Order: sequence, then structure tokens, then C-alpha cells
Amino acid sequence: MTARLADIAAQAGVSEATVSRVLNGKPGVAAATRQSVLAALDVLGYDRPVRLRRRSAGLVGLITPELENPIFPALAQVVGQALTRQGYTPVLATQTPGGSTEDELTEMLVDRGVAGIIFVSGLHADTTADTSRYERLRAQGVPFVLVDGFSPAVRAPFISPDDRAAMRLAVTHLSSLGHTRIGLALGPRRFVPVQRKMEGFTRTMRERFALAPDAVEADLVEHSLYTLEGGQAAASALLDRGCTAVVCASDMMALGAVRAVRDRGLQVPDDVSVVGFDDSVLIAFTDPPLTTIRKPVPAMGQAAVRTLLEEIAGTPAPHSEFVFLPELVVRGSTAMCPPGRVRGGPWGTGPKRLVPEV
Repeated sequence: MTARLADIAAQAGVSEATVSRVLNGKPGVAAATRQSVLAALDVLGYDRPVRLRRRSAGLVGLITPELENPIFPALAQVVGQALTRQGYTPVLATQTPGGSTEDELTEMLVDRGVAGIIFVSGLHADTTADTSRYERLRAQGVPFVLVDGFSPAVRAPFISPDDRAAMRLAVTHLSSLGHTRIGLALGPRRFVPVQRKMEGFTRTMRERFALAPDAVEADLVEHSLYTLEGGQAAASALLDRGCTAVVCASDMMALGAVRAVRDRGLQVPDDVSVVGFDDSVLIAFTDPPLTTIRKPVPAMGQAAVRTLLEEIAGTPAPHSEFVFLPELVVRGSTAMCPPGRVRGGPWGTGPKRLVPEV
């Protein structure tokens, strides 16, 4: 092995230590130097390690957290169509409970020589996750783009919706209908989109109702899971605190919130207004049709593909975040605050509302 390293180093005009760093996928080697070492391998007839083999010109990986939430298949469709138009073949890799992890899916795609990878709502969005995995991927020469969840520690282009603006749209809409006790149901606190939604929500509640951010977070924000059941549990807790309107961080959670309202013998929107987030397929046809914040999925998906192809072509975008504005879509799940409920108070668990507190 030492003799082999010496041969490669002599051919490339670099040190053996540099050759070792390149072969082991270590960072800290200039792109031109890395290419010289790889070219030396080819000239001398040595096989490149699997992770350093030439990228396939035709395959691009797309890693999503799951497909139960309709927003992920919608984004995958946009990305797939955009890649196909550019002559690439999308390879969809989906995480499942108890199945392959993001790291395992990444390794599988790299082993198959994909030209690049798009990560959607991956570990980059988790503020507690180790982001060094992305530096290792970059060291292997694999271009990638990250969707949903900015991290200053990762040198890559990011594609995100404006979560803060989304909450401003929702709260402004509900306050215009006379609601003052507005709750927010969203996922675990450690995720970047969750933190941004909280920031936008608390800021707008402070501006609209002169509420202290700490009080808003303690009384009007409920963390749960991004599922129908999670939305139901979160909304139930917020109804116990007298909320007449609930903003949810996903349409799935919003459907759970509707169920929580009906379980108390109340109606949406006559008694409680509900706002979702995403504008998933078929949400316009639920009962009632859901008022929601439309995530700019087509624009985000096309931007992710365009940015990745620029990375593949050798003209990478700077370490920056491309932020896309959401849109409020008003349908049938929001209405004027019920008379006598402006000041709030707990909802009952039966078919009638309790008399509001004085």
C-alpha cells in the first residue's frame, strides 16, 4: 500500500499524506488537487474507491422523511418532473419507521454513483443532529442541496419557505375575524421550521395584542407530532386554554384539530376556526374545506433542481438560503369569532360552550 501511495503521489505531484486524505474522503484538500489524485489513479490503472468513482450523469437522489404527508409526494413529483426535463433520472429514497436511516440511504445513493442528492426535511433541519455528515459527503465530491431547515454549520445551498411570514399571514387573518385567543399547534421544538414558526407567531401576537413572547409560548403554543393524532392532541390542549382559533404547522395536524373540535360537540368554523399549512392535495375538498397557508412547492422544487444542476456543472451557489413566500388560501374552516368568546375562556367537553370568564 505504501508503494502504491508513493506511485500515486509521484504521478499527481502531491504528498503521500494528501493522497491518503483524498482516498479516505477527508476534507481539507483543494478541488483541483483532489482531481489530480483521482486522475493519477486512472492513469496508473488503480480502481477508485467506491465513494470516489465518477458520478453517474443520469441519476439524482431525492431523500424524503416519509410519504404519508401528502406534501412530500407533491414535492417529489415536482422535483422528478424537473429532473426528467433536464435528462436526469430521479431516484426516490424514503425513510420509514424502523427502516433505513438518512445516512444509510445516502450511502446507498453514493454507492450507485448518483450525480447529486436533494435532501428534504432531513437531519439538517434538526438542531440537535451532527452536521458533520454533510461535510463528509462534500469531501466525497457529491453535490447536494438541502430543502426545509437552514443550518449555518453546513456549507450548501438551502431552499426554504418563509415560515415566519406564514405565521404572520395566519394570525393576521384570524385577528381580522375577531379572534384574540389564537393557538399554535406544531412539531417538536428542535426543528428549524418549528422554531421559525414560533418566532413568527409570537412576534405577530405581540404586535397585534401586546402579549409578551414568553406568555404566548407558555399559554398558546403546543408541541406535538406532525400527524392527525398529534394535531388532535395539540388542539385539545389549546381548546382547554380557551383558544377560539388554532393554527397548525401541517394540514394533517389541522385535520386532527378539526376532529378535536368535533369531539367536544363543537363545529368548525362556527365555534372554532382552524388554519393548516402546506395546502396539500385534496385539502380543498375536506369538510369543511381547509383554510391553509400554501407552501410554494412548485417554485421550491424547481429551485432545488436548478441549484443542484448548477452544483453538478461546477458552478455552485454560495452558502446561502433561498427563501420562498407562502400564500394564505381562505376556505371554509375559518369564520368570525363567536359572540362572547373574544376574551376567551375554556371550552367545555360537552356539546355546549361554557359561559366565558368575566
